[in-house]
Amino acid sequence: MFTDGGLPEGDGRIREKVLAGPLGDIAEKVLQGERLTREEGIRLADFPDLITIGLMADYTRRRCVGDTVYFINNAHINHTNICKNLCRFCAFGRKAEAPGAFVLTLDEIAAKVDELKAYQPTEVHIVGGLNPDLPFSYYEEMLRIVRRALPDAHIQAFDAVEIDFLAEVSGLGVEGVLCRLQEVGLGSLPGGGAEIFNPEVRHEICPKKISGERWLKVHETAHRLGLRTNATMLYGHIEKTADRVDHLLKLRSLQDKTGGFLAFIPLPFLPENTSFSHLPRTSGFDDLKTVALARLLLDNFLYIKSFWIMLTPNLAQVSLAFGANDLDGTVREEQIAHDAGATTPQYQPSEIFLRMIREAGRIPVERDTIYNVIQRCT
Repeated sequence: MFTDGGLPEGDGRIREKVLAGPLGDIAEKVLQGERLTREEGIRLADFPDLITIGLMADYTRRRCVGDTVYFINNAHINHTNICKNLCRFCAFGRKAEAPGAFVLTLDEIAAKVDELKAYQPTEVHIVGGLNPDLPFSYYEEMLRIVRRALPDAHIQAFDAVEIDFLAEVSGLGVEGVLCRLQEVGLGSLPGGGAEIFNPEVRHEICPKKISGERWLKVHETAHRLGLRTNATMLYGHIEKTADRVDHLLKLRSLQDKTGGFLAFIPLPFLPENTSFSHLPRTSGFDDLKTVALARLLLDNFLYIKSFWIMLTPNLAQVSLAFGANDLDGTVREEQIAHDAGATTPQYQPSEIFLRMIREAGRIPVERDTIYNVIQRCT
């Protein structure tokens, strides 16, 4: 599963700077490629020396996946922000009668997809709110529209929360919904909706959302049907570091069982226009440590993604030295993070990714959704 990063046995920087320190026992396990425990994960999450953790994560990244860094030519569609859940951490969802509420008609979606033809995206990424007024047939026809207009594009659509909602709306159950959507073009599921699995935290930030266990069950079902999926974690709100570690270990456990996850994407909480607007944004220190922690604990995930929309391009670039090896993609339109205060652009051309990756001393590779190489940009 892992590729040879071409490293000499026992990276010198780890041996000199880490083995003799307070994390020496963990560093020894990292050097030997041994799995870390929950207790060790919490020690890492609480340890104040970011550089030490970064060295271990960077070593692990090179040993496991080498120096390749991926990006994708993709486009996002958010079809509605009307949502019955109205999670407290979310700035995107609206009641149907609220100012700014919207639903794209199928004709509007067709027009939007037609505009994308000029860019020929490899992936179309679709997520939205849980709108009780939209029938299941709307979702099926939306995928048909994308498939007709962009027959070669991979459709990554509807997170586990949406799939569970559609299972209820349609009466088909999760497996039935996934099978029907596969028939009209669904290729994989995004990783949204995971937030933090701890039920007490979940009750505070998203009391109406499906449980973490239900989220995992939807992904397990998708994996069984041959659908690959991504995984996320929303951090930097009211959770504790132990909650982050437990979240990652639940993902690791399901990946052991199914092998169906593609990438893990840590998502920093953006508080603007939410019920938690009094909270500060995550620091760059915390963002980089979370990326590194994911690389060290998720030993069965090849791809750790830094979502530049939420991290900023500059910090996403720095994260390549802390275990990340994917920068997501061009995006072109994104509303969920921007409603919560993201100030990044809506679009970033491929040329920017090439520069970012090369400046970091890595090898840029344009990929498709399931990590087939489109072109290696040496």
